[in-house]
Amino acid sequence: MFRFFKSVGQEMHKIVWPTAKENRRDTSVVLSITVFFILFFALFDWLIQMGMLAFVG
Repeated sequence: MFRFFKSVGQEMHKIVWPTAKENRRDTSVVLSITVFFILFFALFDWLIQMGMLAFVG
């Protein structure tokens, strides 16, 4: 068990962690894409709803 945790520690030291600037950039990309898809699907849903109301009347 001790060897396992020792090897985990060695592997953790090999990781190249992102900088704060990279984290901010990546977070802003994720949030931007999320907002885009929220707006896209809201518009798409509204268009379908308007189409169905016009069809059913």
